[in-house]
Amino acid sequence: MKTVIWNNLDKNEQQTYLQRPTIANNTDIKAQVAGILRNIRQNGDAAVHQYIKRFDGVTLDSFIVQKQSKDFNLKICKAIDTAYQNIKTFHKKQGFAAYSLDTMPGVQCRRITRPLENIGLYVPGGTAPLVSTTLMLGIPAQIAGCPNITLCTPCDKNGEVNPYILYAAKLCGIENIFKIGGAQAIAAMAYGTETIPKCDKIFGPGNAYVTEAKIQVSCDINGTAIDMPAGPSEVCVIANETSNPAFVAADLLSQAEHDINSQVLLITPSHNLSDQIQNEINNQLKTLPRRNIAKAALENSLAVIVDNMDEAITAANKYAPEHLILCFEDADKYLDDVQNAGSVFLGQCTPKAVGDYASGTNHVLPTYGYARSYSGLSVEAFQKTMTVQTITETGLSNIGNTVETLAILEGLDAHARTISIRTEGR
Repeated sequence: MKTVIWNNLDKNEQQTYLQRPTIANNTDIKAQVAGILRNIRQNGDAAVHQYIKRFDGVTLDSFIVQKQSKDFNLKICKAIDTAYQNIKTFHKKQGFAAYSLDTMPGVQCRRITRPLENIGLYVPGGTAPLVSTTLMLGIPAQIAGCPNITLCTPCDKNGEVNPYILYAAKLCGIENIFKIGGAQAIAAMAYGTETIPKCDKIFGPGNAYVTEAKIQVSCDINGTAIDMPAGPSEVCVIANETSNPAFVAADLLSQAEHDINSQVLLITPSHNLSDQIQNEINNQLKTLPRRNIAKAALENSLAVIVDNMDEAITAANKYAPEHLILCFEDADKYLDDVQNAGSVFLGQCTPKAVGDYASGTNHVLPTYGYARSYSGLSVEAFQKTMTVQTITETGLSNIGNTVETLAILEGLDAHARTISIRTEGR
């Protein structure tokens, strides 16, 4: 990790250091993804089969997931069951609320809610099949009552999907599952094929190709909506003299092992603590099976030395991290000052991993600084609202003059006439 002294930088330099690492060959990614989208839009299932063979190295008779025989590990199933219950308990409190009120006598306005009808869920399954993501996407969709759910996830070299992804999907009531990954999965759900239904909105994280595909289909009038723009995962950890260096190092490495394009950021007022944490990182790296991935991610990462804790929070707000860990004593007192973060983890007993898996909060979160304007995934993302108004004769008398006056002001006489034609002669 590179170390910088925050107050030795001017504002432009501070912003430059907080920028996420650029994904290599981004122009090439855009072009490749555009080609995949176009091919699937034009050729449907045939193109999907082509990309499964090309990218996953397997030829399938069908990419529809059928029943897979599997002797499940009961310990793993119990862990998934516990995570399911915690996530469901937390998310049950969410959702748009319907309400009704009279804005004036005889003028009733209501807001009603509806679940999205056709949704697509993407669950990554490359270097780490994300069983947890199945729960994070499936549970809020289940609570919202979405009637038609399509789930896409890559298969392995034997043409099978991770069985625990299927176990989690079953808990969430998801039956339509397809062995498709990458940008081709996003294209199939966005445009529909002979086998895969067109979706009204697509949810889920992914690599640079998946992210680019989501962005492109969301900008296409014939495409579909998406949950949020998201890039590689990231974490910011704030630490001070009360922090345990081993805990902080473990939190940073838990993020770094995700992906070579992941970024970790340490902010601390102590140069000595920063050195201790980086020594811990080096020691813990030696025992990590994914240490090569973590090492590559750490090359894009940064330790920022600030003057005090208030400045640390200010720097974190500028960064707007996906995950923000306040790994020190009495962290609660700084929460009100946190403005920009996807999810916040308070105290030394709250590692990011609890939110990744089982605390109850959602781990599908805005990255790349989008936490300034986007929220993490919730039940509301799977709902839409409609407004309803009912006007009685008394209400029309009360509101009619206001509407006529404003319509005439705007030069829209036909609008005004909708009032007068109902009220004249009464």
